[in-house]
Amino acid sequence: MTSGAGAGRPDSASPGASTQPTRRLRALARAELALLGRNRGVVFTALVVPLTLPFSVRPALDQMDLEKHGVSAGAAMLTAAVGFSLLFTVYTALVNVYVARREELVLKRLRTGEPADAEILTGTALPAMAVGLAQALLLCAGGAVLLHAGAPRAPYLMVLGLAAGLVLSAALAALTASVTRSVESAQVTSLPLVLMTMIGSGVMFPTEVMPARLASVCELLPLSPAMRLVRAGWTGRLGAYEILGTLATALVWTVVAVFAVRRWFRWEPRR
Repeated sequence: MTSGAGAGRPDSASPGASTQPTRRLRALARAELALLGRNRGVVFTALVVPLTLPFSVRPALDQMDLEKHGVSAGAAMLTAAVGFSLLFTVYTALVNVYVARREELVLKRLRTGEPADAEILTGTALPAMAVGLAQALLLCAGGAVLLHAGAPRAPYLMVLGLAAGLVLSAALAALTASVTRSVESAQVTSLPLVLMTMIGSGVMFPTEVMPARLASVCELLPLSPAMRLVRAGWTGRLGAYEILGTLATALVWTVVAVFAVRRWFRWEPRR
């Protein structure tokens, strides 16, 4: 397995190796955006699925006494919309992208040039993250009007939730890609996290309606902190202590995911 940050790389102390990282990131992002637009399957999954799935949870939400738990149906659906954007526009799309670029030797060729490993992975992820962010914001704006959810009571919590969700989704995508052998198998390897997040992290229904013990366990899942912060952005029902605990959980998962990617990400095709 090929791993590590410096194998086969030019000397990082050379004058050209450390110049203009922002410019390199922009160039990588532009190239990836062009490649991403050519994959119709990924584009369809990323753009259409998150727009339609939130409405599929409405019948189940109507059967729950959400008001008893301080959550409106509109807030729950908007949280679901953000969750689906993170899962399908960012996470599953990037698993496909990382695997495809690795199998096509694109990542290997990039490592022989100036970009550092972190720049390559970040530049590859930026288009999907930007689309996911724009989609989540548009869904929230449109849903707030159509679902009469009103303006967020704590918008800063929503911003924190989106930021945490985008970064962690990208890191988890890179980690999942490291154990994925082909683009065809990416749908299988990404499915466990997708299902776990939809059911346990408050995407399909708020964790507030779960039994207390089950909810406390589900709050420790990777994307649960992001979903909790986004939902609290609409309801405003999250105390300072709970916010700090949620942010700490998100930070721990991010650090673990980034460390795992640095340790086990594969840069060459799996044979």
